[in-house]
Amino acid sequence: MTAYEPVGDQRAGSDPAPDSEAGPGPNPAPRPGTGPGPAGYDAVVLAGGAARRLGGADKPGLRVGGRALLDRVLAACAGARTTVVVAEPRPTARPVTWAREDPPGGGPLAALAAGLRHTTAEHVLVVSADLPFLAGPTVGRLLSALAAGDADGVLLTDAEGRDQPLVAAYRASALRRELAALAPDRAGRSAGAADATDTADTPDLTGLPLRRLTGALRLTRLPDAVASFDCDTWDDIATARARIREHGHVLDEWISAAKDELGIDLDVDIKVLLDLARDAAHGVARPAAPLTTFLVGYAAGRAQGGPEAVAEAARKAAALALRWAEEAAAEPAPAPGKPDVAPDATPDTRPDA
Repeated sequence: MTAYEPVGDQRAGSDPAPDSEAGPGPNPAPRPGTGPGPAGYDAVVLAGGAARRLGGADKPGLRVGGRALLDRVLAACAGARTTVVVAEPRPTARPVTWAREDPPGGGPLAALAAGLRHTTAEHVLVVSADLPFLAGPTVGRLLSALAAGDADGVLLTDAEGRDQPLVAAYRASALRRELAALAPDRAGRSAGAADATDTADTPDLTGLPLRRLTGALRLTRLPDAVASFDCDTWDDIATARARIREHGHVLDEWISAAKDELGIDLDVDIKVLLDLARDAAHGVARPAAPLTTFLVGYAAGRAQGGPEAVAEAARKAAALALRWAEEAAAEPAPAPGKPDVAPDATPDTRPDA
């Protein structure tokens, strides 16, 4: 587990390769290749661990805030040109390219090598699938720091200052260089074995620790106790589920989850909508709040607009609610014993009135 400390508010947002197996549902991701850097970036997500400390549970599929851990990570790297998930294929919230190390279960280094073979960008985001608080802005920070310097990679450190090499952005050329260097080293160690085969094309990296690669890289470090928090135990899962329900996070988390579930990619100004709901509830009636916000969303959708259309519809609806409130405040209250009718009103004298 990476230690978690609740510091600050971490807010959360590829086309499949021709041979990819994509999960169902719409893809709300930004256009591929629009990430930081002139040529964009690729992402490799390692999701094939054994989850021994979770009793062998399907860790990428465990839900935090109503969303699978894997889908939360995929949302954070939605701007990647290509997203490779190293694991057995499963339904996902957006299309990805699937890869697998051979043999399966060979460890993170072998998994990284398997995923890297499907990437072409020079900048590669490498993350595990158990990061509930990884968000788009953090991905942007990693990639921007990599592009701005000359290091081989930029990784996060956790609350205790420990390196987290699976929350990092690397130069693909540096990764391939060190992976190639490890291949003859492993081959040399096994040269005495009977019938040893040439491993130059598909080096056997099974069981090698990830530090064998990262230890040879020039790395820049960014401290981030929240985004680096990973879920290795059930206590970690409970901590993550509790945090997203904290007052400072619950609305952002809910909006992100709802957008993913509905398949929409629209920045929502929560304050504008909450102010509108307040005005409608106070100026008209309490049930007017949810109905009005629904109508605003529907109007923006009919206009085929983005955040600006939502803001304009909300402005109009809020102005209407305020006019209602002003009229109610200006209306004189009926005197005691007087009927609540307008001065020029006349009673209906029809027989069936």
